[in-house]
Amino acid sequence: MAVTRLVLTDFRNHRDAVLAPGPGFVVLTGENGAGKTNVLEAVSLLAPGRGLRRAPLSEMVRQGGTGGFGVAADLLQAPPLQGRGWGWGLSVSPSLSPADSPHPNPSPEGEGLISLGTGTQPDAPERRLVRINGATAAAAALAEWVTVLWLTPAMDRLFVEGPGERRRFLDRLTLALAPGHAHHSTRYEAAMRQRNRLLADDAPADPEWLTALEARMAEHGAAIDAARRDAVNALAERLAAQPETVFARAGLAIEGWQGDADTLARELRDGRRRDAAAGRTLSGPHRADLLVTHLGKHQPAHLCSTGEQKALLLGLVLAHAELVADRVGRAPILLLDEVAAHLDPGRRAALFERLAGGGQVWMTGTEPELFEAVPGGATRYTVTHGTIDEARRQA
Repeated sequence: MAVTRLVLTDFRNHRDAVLAPGPGFVVLTGENGAGKTNVLEAVSLLAPGRGLRRAPLSEMVRQGGTGGFGVAADLLQAPPLQGRGWGWGLSVSPSLSPADSPHPNPSPEGEGLISLGTGTQPDAPERRLVRINGATAAAAALAEWVTVLWLTPAMDRLFVEGPGERRRFLDRLTLALAPGHAHHSTRYEAAMRQRNRLLADDAPADPEWLTALEARMAEHGAAIDAARRDAVNALAERLAAQPETVFARAGLAIEGWQGDADTLARELRDGRRRDAAAGRTLSGPHRADLLVTHLGKHQPAHLCSTGEQKALLLGLVLAHAELVADRVGRAPILLLDEVAAHLDPGRRAALFERLAGGGQVWMTGTEPELFEAVPGGATRYTVTHGTIDEARRQA
């Protein structure tokens, strides 16, 4: 997949930016604070979730703007790869009312232009609007059309922070392979919030209503766990089979709750008094953690050096992108924020070589020289205080 047109309206520090990148590498350079990461964040909002910063929607609105924002995209969706390797194909439109497409009814399996739009209105700054080919849709439906993966400097501490961040990372990995994961996660969280409120109420909770909520949690929770374990097992097998390179190989496993719907329903029913006292639900896939090890050193990731952790994370994200391309038949859009800043020239060249000829890859950096080794075909932009100019497009 590839974004062929991206329009930002009152988004962060961009008043009305328009980009028309080609497939392959898209390089954005400029000073710190110029708005490079804002562009990547906008692309990340073409997928379900809160984007690569996980910021409130109201924070994405440009100061001095109208009070809402818009991100629109035309994506050219190519046909399935069928063994051709890491391919591309997506597109973007100029507003939340996308332009007419020559392929008005494309399907996730077919080829055609897709118009995606998302944003907010001034009177509802925290209500996300989504349109797919001009029709209003739920944000979770975006997973059926586009896969966006990212790596940001904030993720460098993934292995040493609490399990919550790793669960979110795990769910992004899973969502890319199982679009229905977003639906199950949303329904599970909603049912769990209602159950927690009932248990916290001073009045005795209606046991029939609790049972109904727990049945809903059990159904969706079992699906969440199964999808996560399928994704982790497939990715772990791919990483284990890879040769040693400059990007360390990661071993993966899930720690925490595991079971089927009947098991979870029983645990929730039996744990009502315990959960009421704790003020939260203590059984279920929301308590899981992703365990990562450095295969070459047989060492837990949180005990590795900062440089080793960076290499592990980068190798994991690259392997996952390749797995998605193999399974789905189309490569995801990959967002790499400041990825080259702390790599030596040899590792930068190895990274660009591995990514070449694959899906669309957006990269940011402060210095154009960091990307001199990027192969031909790259679209290059200079970002200056919310203004985006195409520097040059390589042949």
